[in-house]
Amino acid sequence: MIKQYQSCTRCIMDTTDPDITFDEKGECGHCQAYDMVARPVIERSCTPVGERILKDTINKIKTDGKNKKYDCLIGVSGGVDSTFLAYKIKQLGLNPLAVHCDSGWNSELAIKNIENILTKLNIDLYTYVINWEEMKDLQLSFFKASVANCDVPQDHAFLAVLYHIADKQKIKYILSGGNIETEFVLPRAWGHNASDLRHIKAIHKQFGSLKLTSYPTLSFWKRYLYYPYIKGIKTIRLLDYIPYNNEEAKKIISEKLEWRDYGGKHYESIFTRFFQAQYLLEKFNFDKRKAHLSSLILSGQLTREQALREIEKPPTSGVHHKEDKEFVAKKLGVSLDEFNKILALEERSYKDFASNEVVFKIKDFVVPKIKNLKKNMGGL
Repeated sequence: MIKQYQSCTRCIMDTTDPDITFDEKGECGHCQAYDMVARPVIERSCTPVGERILKDTINKIKTDGKNKKYDCLIGVSGGVDSTFLAYKIKQLGLNPLAVHCDSGWNSELAIKNIENILTKLNIDLYTYVINWEEMKDLQLSFFKASVANCDVPQDHAFLAVLYHIADKQKIKYILSGGNIETEFVLPRAWGHNASDLRHIKAIHKQFGSLKLTSYPTLSFWKRYLYYPYIKGIKTIRLLDYIPYNNEEAKKIISEKLEWRDYGGKHYESIFTRFFQAQYLLEKFNFDKRKAHLSSLILSGQLTREQALREIEKPPTSGVHHKEDKEFVAKKLGVSLDEFNKILALEERSYKDFASNEVVFKIKDFVVPKIKNLKKNMGGL
């Protein structure tokens, strides 16, 4: 049965999210979840209690990192969130190691932004370059699988590299630029958990042609048990501890660090720009801007009317639209005609392939209880 089109009366999420629900006021489940989960965290960051939690967190990181070259690790992409995070943690007196994972898709502007901001902030950089032939084979496999979550190969590698480097450098804290103010809304049906190594292997086994010998991987065991509980590596979303406004952050990093905008969220990667602005939108009718703009509406950074005007604009310029597809096809080693045939394949769901979805659901139920227990016992 085809669901009748409906748009939320509060944000701009709609029935292009197949799992969306609405209450009697016409407000969607994302808004309801925001009120229950995100709003208390955001409101706390503006209070003396929030300031104390931030201070205690920073002091704990400094204490645990005393007499070490680095007291924390951050991933840098050249985007707004990771750039502002780098700026903020230097203000707070931390001494991070920045890690960049080069998957072969950086724009020239992203490279320049990264070099510029880290030089100005005097932060050391470690760059991990992924074997391009393996990355290319894996990404092409996901396109051939015709699934929506074609960003998984990059995201999984980035996460794996962060944990590998943190462990190697004996750094106990990974500070993430992820945040609920600008990223809370994201439909599960629009993608799949990037940590799912079983899913990656299943798709690559069916559609890949090369053996993945050096591609960075992170098993469920290592991600959720070994690194956090045996090695003691903690991931902290520091931007959730402070008031965080997207436009104000852009203004600060532009003025202080000479950062230049890319024209869209995560557009620092040419692949991601094509993936979000063309592949997801044209093949699946998933417009990630709706989720991003809805998060900004809910956090009071944008009105619904402003968001509706913004979503009417094309996601990229006509020039980028044509050039990006041609570039991605050439980079993946296929002709434009062959790439168009791959893109035209019947859409499939990640559920059509083996995954650890059940294990993740169990984790989502158990891990919060463990964290609450540790918190009650005085842990960070």
